[in-house]
Amino acid sequence: MSEATTRRVFSASGWEDEFGHCRAVELPDGRVLVSGCTAAVDGGVADGGPYDQAVDAFGAALSALAELGLDSGHVVRTRMYLTHARDVEDVGRAHREILGHARPAASLVVVAGLVDPRLVVEVEVEAHRDAVPHSPRAEETAADAADALPAPGEDR
Repeated sequence: MSEATTRRVFSASGWEDEFGHCRAVELPDGRVLVSGCTAAVDGGVADGGPYDQAVDAFGAALSALAELGLDSGHVVRTRMYLTHARDVEDVGRAHREILGHARPAASLVVVAGLVDPRLVVEVEVEAHRDAVPHSPRAEETAADAADALPAPGEDR
């Protein structure tokens, strides 16, 4: 991608034309911002509960990334908006199953509602073209380093 190029991805959502936005934008520095995605399909809402809606929403976001040649390993940040705190575990499980290997920074927020009352979750995803997927070895290295530190109150 040229350093002066901003690329945009569009979906079949009627909201993009109505509200003047796109599904995703790739900035010249390699950052990719994906708009809020839900389980909206053909003007309706896909069947299923919070887990299923989260899977559908992350699927829509990852489809936008795929159009730019990126995948879940490039994801560096997620934001999840829920209409009910009771759905935290279901949405968190979907996040872990789909993006747990990438270990993105994540926020999970309970909101008053979404654009359609049948929707219970909306997700935003940020990715970076140069992101290196999380390695379990990095976790082990961090744990080894932490073990080498003195305990609180212990002299070095």
